[in-house]
Amino acid sequence: MGCAISGLGSAPKPTGEAKDEEATATHLNEEQIEMIKESWKVIQEDIAKVGIIMFVRLFETHPECKDVFFLFRDVEDLERLRTSKELRAHGLRVMSFIEKSVARLDQLERLDQLALELGKSHYRYNAPPKYFGYVGAEFICAVQPILKDNWTPELEEAWKALFMYVTSIMKQGYLEEEKHKRNTLVISSRERPEKKSTAL
Repeated sequence: MGCAISGLGSAPKPTGEAKDEEATATHLNEEQIEMIKESWKVIQEDIAKVGIIMFVRLFETHPECKDVFFLFRDVEDLERLRTSKELRAHGLRVMSFIEKSVARLDQLERLDQLALELGKSHYRYNAPPKYFGYVGAEFICAVQPILKDNWTPELEEAWKALFMYVTSIMKQGYLEEEKHKRNTLVISSRERPEKKSTAL
């Protein structure tokens, strides 16, 4: 059974529509939060496996994402990826972020800070926001077989809402870091001529 989910946030949307989507994502109701937490208890038993499946699928469906990962850029053999220690380690880091996000569902300020910092670090890794939504979509595809009959359209909507929310905050962090870097470059380029002129 294939996964028919398209990338979450994979296509640029008109500004108004994107804002509506983000506003919806911020309002996970109590029932959705509970569903996510309950399903996470099952998912975390296979945390390493889900991480690997998620990234192998990501590279399969969106091969351009490999450009962001120096170690996997030239790896064409998916079997090599499945057994890669580096991919397993990265998958576990992403799963750890998801685990922390689930744990902070009742503390949105802490969740926002976590996602904001991750967005900033993705700017430093040169991993653009257009890829953020792909991970959520592949996570959803990877966990469906694990949750079997417990997977419902309502649970899918809850996870989608969480990923849309988190990726929207990550994008803010990415853009903040990009702006900060640009301002730093402008300031340092302005300071250089001043220093030369004061030395005269």
